[in-house]
Amino acid sequence: MKRPLLITDCDEVLLHMVSHFDAWLGEVHGIRFAFETGSFGGAMTDNSTGEAVAEDRVWPLLEQFFRGEMHRQTLVPGAVDALGRIGEVADIVILTNLGDEAHPWRVDQLARHGIRHEVVCNRGGKGVPARAIIERYGAGATAFVDDLPVHHASVAKHAPEVHRLHMVAEPRLAPAVPTAEHAHARIDDWQTASEWIIERLGAK
Repeated sequence: MKRPLLITDCDEVLLHMVSHFDAWLGEVHGIRFAFETGSFGGAMTDNSTGEAVAEDRVWPLLEQFFRGEMHRQTLVPGAVDALGRIGEVADIVILTNLGDEAHPWRVDQLARHGIRHEVVCNRGGKGVPARAIIERYGAGATAFVDDLPVHHASVAKHAPEVHRLHMVAEPRLAPAVPTAEHAHARIDDWQTASEWIIERLGAK
């Protein structure tokens, strides 16, 4: 029997990111991140001028954060225990939207939090890399967890058989993010999510 597979995102699923990004923006750049917007593009305001931060500054700021501030990130409650339970019955791969240069940083970061599973870096939609991971593992039932609706749409297109769970683990961000249209369910805590995943993987 083919072993089941979980493909999971990292930021706002396994590790909190936005709250720490917001703190760093304020400390170093005098910028506020508005959680209530539910998006990155228009969420940043310059505290000194009150003006929105231009979108062409957003991604460079994110890159600076990941290059130098990943140590700030903290575990999402219940994530490690949930991965432990799921790992007893399924393979686990962490599919993160960072460039390949960040792979060793992410592996080391997760290991410091007790998470030691394969990490795959990616740019763009996650459907194509998810399909490649499934085929490489020869996986049976597969579940996918991510906080961004765009990735659920991508996986639905390229790997429609996958069980797709939308999770936004940051409590200040979650109310502003609508449930992903292409996800099968929305669960924002790992205790409940782990039960859903294990059932979908046919391991319960």
